[in-house]
Amino acid sequence: MKNIFIAVLLAGFCSLSGQDFKAYQFYDKKGKEVKADKLIKELAEYDVVFFGENHNSSINHWLQLKVTEGLFQKKNGQIILGAEMFERDNQDQLNQYLNGKFDAKTLKDSARLWNNYATDYKPIVDFAKTKKLSFIATNIPRRYASQTAKEGLESLNTLSDKEKAYIAQLPIKVTLDTPGYQEMKAMMGDHAEGTKVMNFISAQATKDATMAESILKSMQAGKTFIHYNGNYHSKEFGGIYWYIKQKNPNLKMAVISVFESEDPELKVPAKEYIPTDFNLIIPADMTKTF
Repeated sequence: MKNIFIAVLLAGFCSLSGQDFKAYQFYDKKGKEVKADKLIKELAEYDVVFFGENHNSSINHWLQLKVTEGLFQKKNGQIILGAEMFERDNQDQLNQYLNGKFDAKTLKDSARLWNNYATDYKPIVDFAKTKKLSFIATNIPRRYASQTAKEGLESLNTLSDKEKAYIAQLPIKVTLDTPGYQEMKAMMGDHAEGTKVMNFISAQATKDATMAESILKSMQAGKTFIHYNGNYHSKEFGGIYWYIKQKNPNLKMAVISVFESEDPELKVPAKEYIPTDFNLIIPADMTKTF
C-alpha cells in the first residue's frame, strides 16, 4: 500500500514538473498553430500588417517588437512602422527623435506620449531609430476626436485648413455596417440617446479613417507597413482595415488579433472568438504594464 502511495505521488510530481508554461500561441484563420518563423515568412508577403494589442499586455508588446525585428531581417529592411499611439501633429517631434536631434526627455516634453510609452512603445521606436526606419504618427489629434464625440462630425467642418490637415479628408463616412461599430452601439445600451451614440461612434471613425489615410499616404512599393493599434481598431477586419479597403481594395493586408485565455494550453477560445488572418492567444493572467 505504501509503495502504491509513493508511486502516485511520483506520478503527480512528474506530471507537474513536465508542465509547459505557455506565454503565447499564434493560430491562423483556420485554427492551426503557427510558429513564429512561419508567421514572419507569411507576413512578409503583405503590403500592410495590423498588429492588434491589449494596451497593457507586456507579452503583446514584446511580440510586436520581435515580429518587427524578424520582418526587418526577412524583408532586408524594407519595412515602415506606424502606430495609433502617435498623433499626426506630433510627427515632427517623433522625426526629430528618430534623427537624433531630440533626446528621450525632449521627446517626452514636446509630444503627447502615452503613460506606458517607456515600457511598451519606446523599444519599437528605438528599433526604428537604430535601423533608420520611418515611423509614422498615424492617429488623429485626440482633441478633434473628443470634439466629435461632444459636438458631432459636422463640427470638424469649422476647423481651419491647417487643423483639417491632421484629420482624414472630410466628409468621413460613418456607417454601422463597419465591423465593430454595431458592438459599440450595443455597449452604450438601449437607453442612450441616438445622437450621443452616433457622435461616440463617429469619434471612433475619425480615428480609424485618419489612421487609414496616414497608412495609405506613407506606403511605398515593395515595403511592408506594420501598424500597431488597439485590437478594437482592426478586429474582425473592421476599423482601419475597413477604411483602407474602401480606398484601395487591392492591397494585401493581414490582421493579427489578440485574445486572452484562461486555458494553460492556450487553445482557441470556444466563445467570443472571431478569427482574423492570424490570432494571438495570451494568458489572461499575463503581467500587465498598468
